[in-house]
This record gives sequence, structure tokens and C-alpha cells, in this order.
Amino acid sequence: MSERAIASGVRGYLAARGSWTERSRWRAAARSLAPLWLLWLIVLIWEAAKFFFNITDYNLPHLIPLVISRQGPLSVTFSSEIPSILGAFFKPTATGPALIRVLAEAAAITWLEALAGFILGGLLGFLLGVMFAHSRLLERGLLPYVVASQTVPILAIAPMVVVWRGTGWDSKAIIAAYLTFFPVTINTLRGLQSVEPAALELMHSYAAGRGEILWKLRLPAAVPYIFTALKVSATASVVGAIIGELPVGSTRGLGPAIINYAQYYNTWPPNLWATILVAALVGIGFYGLVALAERRLVTWLPPSEGG
Repeated sequence: MSERAIASGVRGYLAARGSWTERSRWRAAARSLAPLWLLWLIVLIWEAAKFFFNITDYNLPHLIPLVISRQGPLSVTFSSEIPSILGAFFKPTATGPALIRVLAEAAAITWLEALAGFILGGLLGFLLGVMFAHSRLLERGLLPYVVASQTVPILAIAPMVVVWRGTGWDSKAIIAAYLTFFPVTINTLRGLQSVEPAALELMHSYAAGRGEILWKLRLPAAVPYIFTALKVSATASVVGAIIGELPVGSTRGLGPAIINYAQYYNTWPPNLWATILVAALVGIGFYGLVALAERRLVTWLPPSEGG
């Protein structure tokens, strides 16, 4: 083969590879923008529902600046709800500091409570999953009660925990752990039982004990399942911490902030919507941290399986 043909083939390969790389970048960019497109779709559905059903009596904010009114002649006006919500972050509160500072401190407290509950519930769920995977008797005897525990409304349990433990951070952590341990338990059990029978037979042929099978075979197979549960539990722990802060007596965190600003919703709604936005960002950030840890730790699986 001549040098010219080889050079032409190399150029063609590099051009094809570059084109494939460029397409891959565009696909990655499109995937990264998917949440924004979904958010925009939700905004359009929200505004369409308010327009077609004529919902005007509940003080619900407009999510886009242009508002179409059905009262009288069809008219289009400018709404400033979003600028008001964003501007509320930088306005002073009744206690003096700006709202963004108050909510940042409240978010830090709630996140620490959620983190403590996340760790406690994750460890409890993992231990229960390991126990159930190694004992069919315990699985049959206790798993129904684990499932039944999630049928009790958390709003009924939270006041009892607060009365029992007080309004300290540990009561919020317990409530967050209550919402966290269940998905970890179920997914850990499923992951540990997902090992192929042939692999188990091979380990038994090597005279491997239960501990060796657990750490060298079952646990690596269960890690993707566990991280899936942890990502669900990350947001659930934030919800649990906020619910734990709602009973009377709690003074710090996003829960009391929500109650406080809800009392003044009719006169100044932006503070409550700003608090809800911060709570959502705390949950999204916690989820992102767990997803990042999964990408760094689960390196032996393809991205489609290992997150």
C-alpha cells in the first residue's frame, strides 16, 4: 500500500473520529440541558392550568413574566413574581440580617441533621439487608415489619420522637433515618441476592466462608443497588429533617423558617417561595454529592450500570 493511501486512510479515520467526538459532545450537552427543558415544560403546564381553569383565588405565583388574563377582555400584563422571589433573598428580615443569610444558616443546620440521619439510616439499612440476605428466617420474620413501618405517616411519628428526644438535632436525625433506612434495606437485600448461582458455587468450591463471599462477591454486586437507594435516601433525609423541625418548639432550620414565612404568605409570599427554593436546592445538592461519590467509587462497571 502506498504512503499516499495510508495517509488518506489516517486522515479519514481522524475525521470520522473527530465527527464522532463532536456528536458525542452534542449528545452530552443535550442530556445536561434535559432538566432545563423539563423545568420549562412544567412552567408552561403550570401557566396553562392557571389560565384555562381560571385559578386566581389562591395567590399562586406566576412562573413566567408574561401573564394572560381571562378577566374581562383578553389582556397580557407583566408579572414580577420571579424578580420578587429573587430580590427577597437580599432584603432584610424582621430580625435584621438579609434573607439569604438567614436561609443559608437554616439550610446548613437542616443539612447537618439530614446528614446524621442519612448516615444512621444507611448503616441500619445495610445491616438489616446483610442479615436478611444470610438468614431466610429473619427475612421472613422481620421484613414484613420493615415494610409496615413505612405505612405509618411520618407526620404522626415526628411529634412522638420530638417529645421523646426533645427538639435537639438528634430527634431530627432519627426522623431522617426513619425515611432513609427502608430503601437501603430493600436495595441491599436485592443486590446481595443478585449474585449468579454459578458464582456462588465457584466460591463454595474454593471453600470460601460467608465473610469472604460477602466481601468479595456479594458486596461488589450489591454496590450499584446500594447507591441507587442512597440517592433516593439523600433527598428523603432532607425531607425527614424538615418534618422533624416542624413540631412546636423547634427554632432553627428550614422547618421553622417555612412555618414562620407561611404565616405572612398573604402579605409577602416571596419569602416563603424563597425558603422552598432553598430547601429544594439542599435536596438536589445532597443527591449530587451521592451521585458524585458513586462515579468516583464504582469504577469497575460501565457508566450505564455504575451511574
